[in-house]
Amino acid sequence: MTIKRKEIRQRIHARIRKKVKGTTERPRLAIHFSNKNVYAQVIDDVKHATLANASTRDEGVGSGATVSSAVAIGKLIAERAKAAKVTNVVFDRGGHIYHGKVKALADAAREAGLQF
Repeated sequence: MTIKRKEIRQRIHARIRKKVKGTTERPRLAIHFSNKNVYAQVIDDVKHATLANASTRDEGVGSGATVSSAVAIGKLIAERAKAAKVTNVVFDRGGHIYHGKVKALADAAREAGLQF
């Protein structure tokens, strides 16, 4: 039986989620990449609520799951998080390797004012 790449990423993500919890003071910045889009959410796991979200499906952001769109989403999620009065977050890379799009999104969010 072969193990698929997606299943490996899901196992890694489950292992990360055991350790990474979003609180009211420090919510979780969760990211997801599909083949076509980039998604980011700021989540309070205590209240089970999404405080801010951004994706390439929003108007005026661009399209595609590329590094440049990840940078745009990183800036946008930081702006929306600040509007929701959130400055400190815990970064949940979603089982992805911290490289390429993940790193670009994280760096853009840091430059826009989020701290993690």
